[in-house]
Amino acid sequence: MTQKSYTCTKCGNRQADIDNIRTTGAGFTKFFNIQNRKFLAVSCSKCGFTEFYREGKTSGASNVLDFITG
Repeated sequence: MTQKSYTCTKCGNRQADIDNIRTTGAGFTKFFNIQNRKFLAVSCSKCGFTEFYREGKTSGASNVLDFITG
């Protein structure tokens, strides 16, 4: 993702670190630790305040590999 403009809502800083994270859902995916949800984490580089934005669901192949490797 290209960072066009960012202003931290907590401290007013204009620089951010951007990362992708994956999480499990509820029920079956949680029990088998299948990380089928993707988010973009935008963190202020000064105070660390972080916001998460949903990117979508992971692919089927990625879910199978995650299930096999635990």
